[in-house]
Amino acid sequence: MLANYYDRKKRKSDFRSLWITRINAAVRQEGLSYSKFIAALKKSGIELNRKMLAYIVVNDSAGFKAIVDKLK
Repeated sequence: MLANYYDRKKRKSDFRSLWITRINAAVRQEGLSYSKFIAALKKSGIELNRKMLAYIVVNDSAGFKAIVDKLK
């Protein structure tokens, strides 16, 4: 029973890690690092969370490129 509780908590961490990995891979192709990308997002006032950014990376690569170009 305790394992179920642990796994529900762990799932959140696993998904966040997956989102960060996807974003990092896409950002590296654009010539930025993940940390600089996230810092630039916050500085520019673009309020997208990691889940939405990962969704954009997978489903709308042109849209993600537009976000990165705006930050450069």
